Amino acid sequence: MSKNWDLVLLGNILTERQEKPDMDDLLTGKIPIVEKIAFNEGKIYLRNDGKTKTGMILIRSGDLVLSGINATKGAIAIYPETEKIPMAATIHYSSYIVDKNKVDISFLWWLLRSKKFKEILNEYLPGGIKTELKAKRFLPIPIPLPPLEEQKRIVEKIEEVRSLRLQNIEETEALIISSRIEIFDQALKRNAKRFDEVAYLERGKFSHRPRNEPRFFGGQHPWIQIAEIESSGKYIKNWQETLNDEGLTISRKFPKGTLLISIAATIGAVGILTFDCCIPDSIVAITPKENMSSEYLYYYLCYLRTSLEKIAPQSAQKNINLRILQPLPVPVMPLSEQKRIVEYLDRLQSKIEIMKKEREKALEETDALLPSILDKAFKREL
Repeated sequence: MSKNWDLVLLGNILTERQEKPDMDDLLTGKIPIVEKIAFNEGKIYLRNDGKTKTGMILIRSGDLVLSGINATKGAIAIYPETEKIPMAATIHYSSYIVDKNKVDISFLWWLLRSKKFKEILNEYLPGGIKTELKAKRFLPIPIPLPPLEEQKRIVEKIEEVRSLRLQNIEETEALIISSRIEIFDQALKRNAKRFDEVAYLERGKFSHRPRNEPRFFGGQHPWIQIAEIESSGKYIKNWQETLNDEGLTISRKFPKGTLLISIAATIGAVGILTFDCCIPDSIVAITPKENMSSEYLYYYLCYLRTSLEKIAPQSAQKNINLRILQPLPVPVMPLSEQKRIVEYLDRLQSKIEIMKKEREKALEETDALLPSILDKAFKREL
């Protein structure tokens, strides 16, 4: 550890936010609730309902947000200053106000997700990284902190390494988006029918609130939520949770091959099931009628996603429903033409999948480089 940098207690640069959300604001959706923080890039996923039996915390723009249970796996996020609406989370999360005069929040985000910080945790926490990271344990921990300008320079170096690896991915993603626009813009002008004329649309179900009631889980029935669709690509191949037989009675199960679309909070995430699966009411199941391909509809819904987000009611938690989906126009054409479009877009999509794997590798490489970059920074060799 650097002899040139001072050790600073996290409590000297962070202040735990003590505010609590108004329960009425949660129930009405005025304040959304965090569902989880992704481990890889710290993306925040929101729940689609405001019912809770757990104590809650408030998160404001510019805060640093930690999952007390999964922070050491990377579940740390920055709630952007551009966001005007506060969020809420359960008491298993904590939110911190950052002293901008002492620390760059991006530098802190990288540092807290690094292997070096895990080493520090093992040294200062009795239970090591398995201990839930509450404020009383987190804030007394010392970290090596360079001057503010040096922090910013280190962040620039990290982002430079990262951006070089991600540039090609963005270009390839732009290509498939422009191709979808060109194909479906033209197809809609030729012939279109209502969505409910070409497919059966059925909403999922989970009638109990809150959704995390343990007695319904741990059985043999796969159960997915929006996050699994969002991260899946074209085909949904994995699930994180299962329902037991009691859970099955309050949900709905759909067969392998069903096309799914999310309609709450995160709108328009689509994927095709590769296994029989239960889904909640934040997801709609789509079964094509005669002469309509689920793969073709998958790509069309990818094309529609931006439009769906725009037509969703403007509230803290955007939602759409069957009444919005059913009348949407779907371009109709022979199955042979649908197949040709799917094959073309599949070829582009395969490039995207390769690029995504490269992106994951790039992120892993960046994370692996981080200790080296930080170590050099500690020694003033950067």
